[in-house]
Amino acid sequence: MTPTITTHGPVTCLSVTGLGEPGGSEHTGAVTGLYTVAAALGADHGPLEGQWWAEGVPDGRRAPREQWRWHLLLPVAPPAAGAVERAREAGRASCPAVDRVRLTTVTEGRCVELLHEGPFSEEHRSLEVVARFMAEHGLVPNGPHHEVYLTPFDDPSPRTLLRQPVRSA
Repeated sequence: MTPTITTHGPVTCLSVTGLGEPGGSEHTGAVTGLYTVAAALGADHGPLEGQWWAEGVPDGRRAPREQWRWHLLLPVAPPAAGAVERAREAGRASCPAVDRVRLTTVTEGRCVELLHEGPFSEEHRSLEVVARFMAEHGLVPNGPHHEVYLTPFDDPSPRTLLRQPVRSA
């Protein structure tokens, strides 16, 4: 498994920002809110993505999971003016979390990426490979850790694209 250097330009996303452990009630409510708004938009979308960090902790993975902060992202084609608000209104009765969904543009620029195949609990091994690659190439983080979920969370053989925005040291 060898990391690659990629560049990611502007991407329009539905997004929700939150705090707490993955799979916790705030996190799962946010995921439901994103998919509810996307369905009401009638929008094709990319896979679910997440940016993760912990305030004041250089390696957020070492922070207690309840202190993890995140932006959940669902890439979509740019909707017409007012469409997201109308989609929130349409989904509000079935999912109150839709009120937290915003339209965002994400531009990360230069990144290091690696495909992680296996459980989330083993990502630390892949992230160590990414960290060594960054050190060997004189790169440092330039934004939050980013994950692209290529399979559903309950898939027995999960695949996650790990992405770290970087800059020269």
